[in-house]
Amino acid sequence: MLATVDGDQPRLRPVSPVMTKGFTVYVANLRSYQKTIQIEANPKVELCYLDDSHDQVRITGVADIVTSTDLLNEIWDSNPLLRSYLGDINDPQLIVYQIDPDQVMFMREWSLEYHRVDLDNRSGH
Repeated sequence: MLATVDGDQPRLRPVSPVMTKGFTVYVANLRSYQKTIQIEANPKVELCYLDDSHDQVRITGVADIVTSTDLLNEIWDSNPLLRSYLGDINDPQLIVYQIDPDQVMFMREWSLEYHRVDLDNRSGH
């Protein structure tokens, strides 16, 4: 799920990341979507993942538009659904956001306690 802010109202919706690198998450979007307007006004977002065991990961960060042609091509080439939906990487509706983590929190199923992931001492991601 991706949370954005719409004025003073939080907005939450499911998203399917098109790529992840460690805790950096890439989300494709269309310019015509409401979340585009919301992210332009306030790029602070939060992602929340919940697995089948109810373990949670929350990634808080800032959404930036990906402009690197190499990175966009890597994402495009690895996502058949994205290609079939848009048809062309140069579709003007396509935006890919890179969400770099400011904070990552993890909670084991129903433990009721979040643990901060140390982003400065990560290895092997």
